[in-house]
Amino acid sequence: MLQTPSGGAGNGTAAEDRRLMSIGAVLNALRDEFPEVTISKIRFLESEGLIEPERTPSGYRKFTPEDVERLGHVLRMQRDHYLPLKVIREHLDAMERGERVSMPSLGQPREPGDAWGVSDAGEPTAARVGRAELLAAAEIDAEQLADWEAYGLIVPLPDGGYDAEAVTVAALVVELGRFGIEPRHLRTLKSAAEREAGLVDQVVAPLRRHRNPQTRAHAEARTKELAGLTGKLHSALVQTALGVRLP
Repeated sequence: MLQTPSGGAGNGTAAEDRRLMSIGAVLNALRDEFPEVTISKIRFLESEGLIEPERTPSGYRKFTPEDVERLGHVLRMQRDHYLPLKVIREHLDAMERGERVSMPSLGQPREPGDAWGVSDAGEPTAARVGRAELLAAAEIDAEQLADWEAYGLIVPLPDGGYDAEAVTVAALVVELGRFGIEPRHLRTLKSAAEREAGLVDQVVAPLRRHRNPQTRAHAEARTKELAGLTGKLHSALVQTALGVRLP
């Protein structure tokens, strides 16, 4: 380890070094707000120029608190506003130049983890995005989207739009594609998801048929809760089958 001479400059450098974080520490810092963030996601955002962490002589990434704050801002804009990375990058660059910029938005902003709203009549309504918005948010072309629709990975609504979760599905399909996993390989996951959805639907169906609008709204809350639990169970079972533990 290099020794810094005593004095203000050396102490300042040491203090700065102590503020630097490893990628694992960054993951832990972000996990409370973004439980699905992974190390590969952070590396991908770096490769896209959204963040530029320092590198040690041995090549390890070191993040400043400002890097972590920027990461959180990027993840928040993706989650809440369905923005493509290019738009996010331009927005952050403008902020760094000191320009006054308004928050760009695609589709309807939503609360973290909440793809549902409730109408004035108490009926649940799904947040949705248009076709052009989905293509922009996922940074894909119409041919790719048509391919995903053919495999049932993304299903358009009757009006031609898409529910909010289509943005999440699209982003995950894109990321899996970077590992060589094609849409045709995901049919088993689609089938498993449909079986899980059928199980959840059996549980909440009596609530959905109730005449009371508040009870029907409660059915959607229960649906989200059960969907989250089955999703966690599915993830745990996959990890167990693979003999790995995700960070």
